[in-house]
Amino acid sequence: MSRLPIPDLDNAPEASKPILDAVHKQLGVVPNMFRLVSSSPAVLEGFIGNNGALARTLDVKTRERIALAVAQINGCEYCLSAHTYLGLNLAKLTPEEIARNRAGSSGDAKVALAVGFAAKVVRERGQVSDADIAAVREAGYSDSQIIEIIALAAENVFTNLINNVARTDIDFPVVSVTEAA
Repeated sequence: MSRLPIPDLDNAPEASKPILDAVHKQLGVVPNMFRLVSSSPAVLEGFIGNNGALARTLDVKTRERIALAVAQINGCEYCLSAHTYLGLNLAKLTPEEIARNRAGSSGDAKVALAVGFAAKVVRERGQVSDADIAAVREAGYSDSQIIEIIALAAENVFTNLINNVARTDIDFPVVSVTEAA
């Protein structure tokens, strides 16, 4: 059971309801994480704005791969479950690729550098080497895409922290962090 209350759509703050309605229209459901964050309309608005902007970066497969790596590092079962579901059903990743992503890699050599870089940014709290940046550049990522990788990692750290603190009830098929990555 979640340690912080998860409002239902009827008792969410009035200022959050239009955003939750938009999430419902887009996804057909409102996942618990969105409802949890709706407790603060300002945080929900910021999260949705950031999420919408980052949805225009890289490609959906790479974004989901980064989310999986970050969730694994941070031990966030809510996010790991959500992004495994999205990885399989939205990004059409294979279970084998998802396992590689959780380990901070990919079967695609170029993507492996992006996912590995995002994982290192999180593990090392941004203290990466010049060689790490050079490797991502050499793989073909532009400086703006490097910033996008960092921003995606940061967004996922944010949701990992929220869900780890709250112990948000998982409303996706549950994937355990303790499962082999």
